[in-house]
Amino acid sequence: MPADLMPADMTPQLILGQTLTFAANPFLAGPDAARIDPQGGVLIAGGRIVAVGAGAALRAAHPGATVTDYGDALIVPGFVDAHAHYPQTGIIASWGKRLIDWLNTYTFPEEMRFADPAYAARIAGLYLDLLLDHGTTTVCSYCTIHPESVEALFQAAAARGMRVIAGKTCMDRDTAPAGLRDTAQAAYDDSAALIARWHGQGRAGYAITPRFSPTSTPAQLEMLGALWRDNPTCAMQTHLSEQTDEIAWVRSLYPDARDYLDTYEAHGLLGAGAIYGHAIHLDPREIAAMAEAGAAVAHCPTSNTFIGSGLCDVAGLIGAGIPVGLATDTGGGSSFSMLRTMAAAYEVGQLRGRAMHPAELLWLATEGSAAALRLSGTIGRLAVGAEADITVIDLTSTPAIAQRAARANDAWQAIFPTLMMGDDRAIRAVWVAGKPRRAAIVS
Repeated sequence: MPADLMPADMTPQLILGQTLTFAANPFLAGPDAARIDPQGGVLIAGGRIVAVGAGAALRAAHPGATVTDYGDALIVPGFVDAHAHYPQTGIIASWGKRLIDWLNTYTFPEEMRFADPAYAARIAGLYLDLLLDHGTTTVCSYCTIHPESVEALFQAAAARGMRVIAGKTCMDRDTAPAGLRDTAQAAYDDSAALIARWHGQGRAGYAITPRFSPTSTPAQLEMLGALWRDNPTCAMQTHLSEQTDEIAWVRSLYPDARDYLDTYEAHGLLGAGAIYGHAIHLDPREIAAMAEAGAAVAHCPTSNTFIGSGLCDVAGLIGAGIPVGLATDTGGGSSFSMLRTMAAAYEVGQLRGRAMHPAELLWLATEGSAAALRLSGTIGRLAVGAEADITVIDLTSTPAIAQRAARANDAWQAIFPTLMMGDDRAIRAVWVAGKPRRAAIVS
């Protein structure tokens, strides 16, 4: 943005380093769709990105900007976690067997504690701080059936300036414990009230949230489908085809449904803005229906391997026209880190015979997740007009990573060791809505 067009009350901030931008989805256009500028810059004003380009040119064009120089660190969009359960923060990395056992043993007892607003507020703040420590600036999260749990997360996000999409989890079937059940009408009424209070306020977005078909009656799914029709700018998040025994369970509960997806589709819960977690064991009809509707998948590789669910065909789903984002699925996932999640996605791809390029992994964690959440251009991108959520990655954060990066022959070889071995130590800085959250070198 030329200096004469910048609002007078905005003092620009210029951050320098290696910058990563995408011209297209590298799964479809190839790795050359990603560009790394070894001496790039990002100019920020008013919480948004106003210019991206060569660092020296931006510095010359904006002599009044405050400059933060990160040297050889990699500047990327803030990571976007497309599927998580913030109430499961305290039970992450709990030993378990299969999904249903894990829910009954760990998840449901912990979620009952969120009826206490003070407990919900404490965990919400802890969770979001953990995300920021790991370079994640946006999350799409499930809450619990308690409206207090939703209020706590949105309040904590507002205090930190973070963009968060979240919703009250709805469960009215006796497959869920009595302390975590609502009713079809309560699910509608509570969710509607939360939408009116939070959706579109600041950086908050609401996601209508049936946990999954086995814990909702058809009546509840019908009510939530009606609520989504009345509020089409909301997201709709749920789970789909995570494990084979789960699919058999759904078939027994919904004997008239064509398949798992049809339990949602028949009740108005398939469409653009739907984000289905996992989606590992899909039939061809389900894939075609999701692509036609514009529905998205949240790929949860650490969870899928930790709970033994299976290997999602990410490249195949993208090739079929389904938007795919990357997700930690905490606490079923075993890490808060999107770097660790990228490493798991690479390993899952290898087991499926499709090695993902580093450009593809970074795209999944940024622009891919943003697209899955219908937020392309708003977050997940270093581009003019995007919100200035930015993560700066130290590519030599540990001795093991540094010695491998020193042998690199190109930028991707220098980046890949951090994607495979990096964690919160690799997060040099985080900017949220144009404000730095972690220490930086200012020149």
